[in-house]
Amino acid sequence: MVVEEPSPNNAEAVEKSDSSTLVPEPVKIFTVEILHMIKDAQQQHGLRHGDYQRYRGYCTRRIRRLRKALKYPQGDKRHFKRRDVTLSQLTGKKADERFIHIPLISAERAWAYAMQLKQEANTEPRKRFHLINKLRRACFYALQLQELCNTEAFDARTKLECEAYVAWMHGTLHFELQLWKSAGEHLKRAQVVYENLAKALPDDDQELYRAKVNEFTPNLRYCAYNISGGASGGKIDEILELRAQGVLENLDVLVSQTKSESSEGLQTIDWRGRKVTVRPEKVRLFLLSAQELDKALAKTTKQDAKIELIERILMDCKDAIQAVRDEIKQDPKLRSLTTGQTVSGVQYLLAYLSYIRHSRTLQRNLCLVDQAKLNFDDPNQQQGQAQTEGKRVRPQDLARLYEIILQNVTEMQQISGMEEDTQYQSEVANLALTFKAFRCYYIALTLIDMKKWKEAVALYERASNYANDALKGKSCSEFDLQSELKKIVASIDGSKFSALAYSVLEDDNSEDASGVSTKSQKTTKPLYERLSQYKEDQSLHTRSPNVFKLTPDMEPIPCKPLFFDLAMNYLELPSLEDKLESPGKKGASITGFVKGFLGWGGSGNK
Repeated sequence: MVVEEPSPNNAEAVEKSDSSTLVPEPVKIFTVEILHMIKDAQQQHGLRHGDYQRYRGYCTRRIRRLRKALKYPQGDKRHFKRRDVTLSQLTGKKADERFIHIPLISAERAWAYAMQLKQEANTEPRKRFHLINKLRRACFYALQLQELCNTEAFDARTKLECEAYVAWMHGTLHFELQLWKSAGEHLKRAQVVYENLAKALPDDDQELYRAKVNEFTPNLRYCAYNISGGASGGKIDEILELRAQGVLENLDVLVSQTKSESSEGLQTIDWRGRKVTVRPEKVRLFLLSAQELDKALAKTTKQDAKIELIERILMDCKDAIQAVRDEIKQDPKLRSLTTGQTVSGVQYLLAYLSYIRHSRTLQRNLCLVDQAKLNFDDPNQQQGQAQTEGKRVRPQDLARLYEIILQNVTEMQQISGMEEDTQYQSEVANLALTFKAFRCYYIALTLIDMKKWKEAVALYERASNYANDALKGKSCSEFDLQSELKKIVASIDGSKFSALAYSVLEDDNSEDASGVSTKSQKTTKPLYERLSQYKEDQSLHTRSPNVFKLTPDMEPIPCKPLFFDLAMNYLELPSLEDKLESPGKKGASITGFVKGFLGWGGSGNK
C-alpha cells in the first residue's frame, strides 16, 4: 500500500486541524462585586427612604431589560416557557457576565417584596404567610446564583461574596421563621465571610463590608437572647441596650417573658426619699431602658452616638408622661387627688418623669457643648495648640448653648410638686449659678473678639463671682461640674488682667499730650479739613484715599425776597358814598316810584 505524501498545502491544513484539537479555548473568568452592586442599586432606587415597593419595581424592569438585551426571553407574548440561566451561557465564546445578574436581581426582587410585606404585616397579620413564601423564593434564586458562581468561570472573590449573600438570605428567612439557632448560624457565617473579605481588600473598599458586618450585630444578639430561653443575668442588659438604641420594636413581648423578680423590682420607685407605685406598663418599660442608658453612654465614645441615644430616650419619656396623664384623665379618683394641696403619688411620679426628661435634655445639651468645644476657637488659646477639623465654633455659639441650658434649669425649678422641696431647689439653684458662670465667661470672650475690653473685664468679674458662689454651694450629684468651674476660675484671673491691660493701653493711645485723640478710627472728613489733627487713617494707603473732594458740597445762598402787603389790612380809607350817588336822582320821591311801577311817566312811554 502506497501512502501518498501530503502536499505542502495539505500539511498546513493538517497542522491547523491538529492544533485546533489539542489547544483548548481560554476560559473567561468573571469578577462580580455582588455587595457593591446591590448596595448601589438599593441606594439609588428607593431603599434610602425605605421604599421597598419602588426597589421591587426597579428589579422587575431590570430583569426584563437583561433578558431582552441578552436575547434570552421566557417564551413569547402568548406562552410562558421558563428558562433559567445555566453554565453554558457563562462559558464559551458567547459567554456574558450579565447572565449572572438575572438570578441575583431575581433574589433581590423577592427579598424586596418580602420586606414590603413585612411593613404591611403590622396592620394585616395574614400577609406574614406571603412574606415567608417570598423569602423562600429569594433563597431559591440565591442557591441558583451560588451554583453558577462555584464554577471555574468566576474568581475567588465572587465565590466568597456569593457564599456570604446566600448565608445572609437564609439567615433572614430563618429569623422570620423564629428558628433562632439556624438563623444565628447563617448570619454568623455571613458576618465572618464579610469580615475576611474586608481584611483582604484595599482600604477604599473596606468601609462597605464593615458596615454590612455591623448590620448583623442586632439580629445576632436577638437570636442569642432567644436561644438562652430568657433574660437572665446579663442578657436583660443587652436587650435593654438594644431597646435604647431603637433596634427592637417588640420589647413589650420580651419584658413580659422575663423573670418575675425584675418586674417586681419596678413596681415602685424610690426618688429623693419617697417611694411611688408605678402602674402604667409603658412607664415601667421606659424606666427599664432609662436605667441602662448610662451603661450604653459609657461604652460610646462619639458624641454623635451619645446624642442619638439620649434623644431616643427623650421620645420614650414623652410617651411615658403622656401615659400617666391619660391615666389621670380616665380615673376620677386620681383626678381628685391631683387637686389637693399635698403632693399625691401620681403627681410625684409625674414630677419624677418630668425631672428625667429635663435632666436628659440637659445632658444632651452638655454633649452638644462638648462637641462644640472640639472645634472652639479660643481667643486666649496659644498658637501651638492644634484644633480638630470642622466648622469653627465662636464664643457666641457656646454662649447661646449655655443660654438654652439655663432655660432647661429654669424648667427644672418649675416642676410641679417640687416647689416645697428646699434641698432640691437649692441644688438646682446652684446648678443655675454654675451655668451662669459659663455663660458670662463665653460672653466675655465674645467681647474680647469685639475689642471691648472694659465690658469684658466686667463680665469676667461677674463670671468669677458666679463661679465662686457655685463652688461654695451644694452641687448636684447627677451633674458634677466642679472641676470645670475650677478651671474657669483659674483662667478668668489671667484673662481679666490681660483685658484690663489692653483697656489701659487703649486709653493711653487714645489721646496724646495735647489732648487730641489719636485713636485709629474711621472718619468721613477729607485730609485737607483735618490737617491740624493726627489720626491713623488706613484708607490713605489705598487706591482711593480721602484727601480732597473734587466736587464741592452744595452751600446755602440767600434767595430773592418775597414781599407781602400786609399794611393794607390795617388802613382806614375815607367813605366814597357821596361820590357814588348820581346827581339826577336827588329829588326822587314816592311819586316817581309809583310812576315807574305802573309803567307810565317813564322815558319809554313818551
